[in-house]
Amino acid sequence: MKKIIVAVILLLALCLNTLALASCKKDAKDVDFVVPEEGFDTSTPVTITFYHTMGQNLRDVLDRYIVEFNKIYPNITINHQQVGGYDDVRDQIKTEIAVGGQPNIAYCYPDHVALYNLAKAAISMDNLIASEMTVTRQDGTTETLGLTQTQIDDFIKGYYEEGKQFGDGKMYTLPLSKSTEVLYYNKTFFDANGITPPTTWDEMEQVCKRIKEIDPDSIPLGYDSESNWFINLCEQLNSPYTSATGDHFLFDNETNRNFVAKFREWYQKGYVTTQEISGGYTSALFVKASTEAGNSYMSIGSSAGATHQRPEKSGGSYPFEVGITTVPQMDAANPKVISQGPSLCIFNKSNPQEVLASWLFVKYLTTCVEFQAEFSMASGYVPVIKSVNNNEIYKTQFLDKADGGDNIAALSIKVGLQQEAAYYTSPAFNGSSAARDQVGLLMQKCLTAQTDDVAGMIKKAFEDAVAECKYQAG
Repeated sequence: MKKIIVAVILLLALCLNTLALASCKKDAKDVDFVVPEEGFDTSTPVTITFYHTMGQNLRDVLDRYIVEFNKIYPNITINHQQVGGYDDVRDQIKTEIAVGGQPNIAYCYPDHVALYNLAKAAISMDNLIASEMTVTRQDGTTETLGLTQTQIDDFIKGYYEEGKQFGDGKMYTLPLSKSTEVLYYNKTFFDANGITPPTTWDEMEQVCKRIKEIDPDSIPLGYDSESNWFINLCEQLNSPYTSATGDHFLFDNETNRNFVAKFREWYQKGYVTTQEISGGYTSALFVKASTEAGNSYMSIGSSAGATHQRPEKSGGSYPFEVGITTVPQMDAANPKVISQGPSLCIFNKSNPQEVLASWLFVKYLTTCVEFQAEFSMASGYVPVIKSVNNNEIYKTQFLDKADGGDNIAALSIKVGLQQEAAYYTSPAFNGSSAARDQVGLLMQKCLTAQTDDVAGMIKKAFEDAVAECKYQAG
């Protein structure tokens, strides 16, 4: 009973907060920020607040580049604050929007911005990006306020396009640092047994079968995110998942039910497990010694978590070498792989100079090669602009040293960069996070449920997931 009461209270709080956001909409400025004719005033001090989730090592990098930014624009003071995790940032801003106290800039995921858009709190950046206005820097040099075509083309396309996934064609975010999913595998074991890393899901099934023949007590594959697994397959099969407009929740269809049924067979054969089913990140199974029952030889997880996929050294060396490759595809000729990691959004403010200062800082962080390179090396995230690969320090002191041991983070990023053309992002709307949660829960249930009517169970699980999504979206 106590749990039910707590759940009801939390649900009511969520509803009230959402209503508060929606009620702000009638008084909010339009999302299309209009660049003032006078442009940015470099002579008047302006302070902007930036919410993020950075740990100390990344804050150190940020602080160094704020110093460099202030050499260009000394009148702009950057007040940056770590606000817990990504959801903590969202929740704090959601509360602050209701009273007009939101920051100027924030780390964000697409579903966060969809929530902010209920109150028209996040601006669209289109007019800023397109602006040809000239801004004079402290040293007398000038720059274009907006993005040049060269700068736009330098962004990894899939990362840049994420900012437009809100159903109205407008640009609400710019990417800061990104991760993706990669396939980690025990290269020592694969080489010893003549196994080639799989590139397709059909090949993956055969590899899992072969590994079970060699080591019957193992679980060949661990997949950390059930939600990502489901969404990836929708994209790879070109099957509906969600839409930012109209009927939002489209994932209940025969194609999707069929692939879930197929992966249930894999689970029942002991080929695969997931984070929620195994009770923790599947990297814990991957780094186990092969002499322990329940170990795995492959793990699909975040490219930013590479160091967690590396076993501890024993006697001064690693028990096995880790290989990293791209995630399996339904069609290797038409690859699709998920894009994750924080972007930056800018909030409406009564003072347009604050918005312009915020834009100049966002532009700096996302297009500065040196910052992107150093931030990538410190975080393990993939840089969002392609020109970082030509940075001499990044190339020679980081990427060129990539291996499956001490320099595994660099190897993971190299593989992430190889998937550049395959990145996609899902539509963002109020309720898109519910869809993500529900398809993950659906995968867990369908893989593990004990039943004689598998088709009926899967059909009901899909129907229930869609119903819950619609309920949560209101």
